[in-house]
Amino acid sequence: MPRRARQTPAGYIYHVLNRAAGRIALFRKDADYAAFQRVMLLAHQLVPLRILDWCIMKNHWHFIVWPQTDIQVTDFFRWLAHTHAMRWRVSRRTVGWGHLYQGRFKAFPIQTNRHFLTVCRYVQRNALTAGVVNRAEHWPWSSLWTRRQGSPEFRGMLTEWPVPRPPNWLELVNTPLTAKELARVRLSATRGRPYGDPAWVQQTAKELDLEHTLRREGRPSKSEDQEQPHEN
Repeated sequence: MPRRARQTPAGYIYHVLNRAAGRIALFRKDADYAAFQRVMLLAHQLVPLRILDWCIMKNHWHFIVWPQTDIQVTDFFRWLAHTHAMRWRVSRRTVGWGHLYQGRFKAFPIQTNRHFLTVCRYVQRNALTAGVVNRAEHWPWSSLWTRRQGSPEFRGMLTEWPVPRPPNWLELVNTPLTAKELARVRLSATRGRPYGDPAWVQQTAKELDLEHTLRREGRPSKSEDQEQPHEN
């Protein structure tokens, strides 16, 4: 009997990430990014997952989503990655050359408070952190740009946030996260660890059977927040 796909329970907000296999450049020119966004649009028409944020980078992408059913996240991102990979291979005449993505997407739940805002900043400033733009809102392949000047078609994919957006949001996005914030977000992205206040993290890990993500790996470190440099 085939294995049932893992579910991402509704009732939580998730950061979702996937990367190219072998650091392949998924997107080399504007047309590549635009083609991916068209696949996003089709995926959203098939699976109307609530999308709060996204940022598409050269060899990976980030989303923040708010599912209404337990299978929406898996259905949306499986279709998105599979369809994009097939179109990408066909356009480059490399069908059969192996996997385009590293594998199944990674996801972690986010507490709907200041921690949600921190992860949104992390996602929206990805291109700025990578040094490809001088201001986060100048990156056209992100929800930050789309909310401000994107077409109605693409703005229509975006859902309003569950918490108020601060009035100085642009300046907050363009201000670097602290080293501790950045380390914690990256740790959650790597391990699938819930991101929030300590008590919420413990309870959510228990409810979602994610307690293994709270265990230390390898040698004990001086601080839970310390980690090696990590690409956004």
